[in-house]
Amino acid sequence: MTSFVLGGGCFWCLDSSYMQFQGVIDVVVGYMGGKSDDPSYEAVCNGNTGHAEVAEVIFDESVISAETILDIFFTIHDPRQLNRQGNDIGTQYRSVMFYQDDAQRVLFEDAISRAKDHWDGDIMTELSPAETFWRGEEYHQDFFAKNPNQGSCNAVVSPKKAKARAAFSNLLK
Repeated sequence: MTSFVLGGGCFWCLDSSYMQFQGVIDVVVGYMGGKSDDPSYEAVCNGNTGHAEVAEVIFDESVISAETILDIFFTIHDPRQLNRQGNDIGTQYRSVMFYQDDAQRVLFEDAISRAKDHWDGDIMTELSPAETFWRGEEYHQDFFAKNPNQGSCNAVVSPKKAKARAAFSNLLK
């Protein structure tokens, strides 16, 4: 199994988008890249901890490639936005990829290069070494699956999930 820790706005979008694909074993949402220990959702949302909302995507590379996982990432969020995704504003919503080693850093750099071919403007995605992953609260895990009719799920998560589904339909579960 391979895992990537990625931040691209609200972690609910990443979770639900990835879970629809073959080879994705699990997605765990949480926080990384900040200065406080064991941050809460409320503390991260206030923007003072420095953490980003992230998703740890755990996948089987014999079923879905690392490159495809990263291409999905650059499909479901706008990497040109600095410290925001749509109406979600703040460093906690930044576009970020946390690499675990040099090989992963190179994969991430290659994915950013591919993304430049599909997006006009500068890619603002941050590359950072992985730090402590703080698992998000249980109510955030599989949030869309548990709350499909919630307002943000309908307005924000569903369209991103549909965009990923359309772009990678041959890989759906």
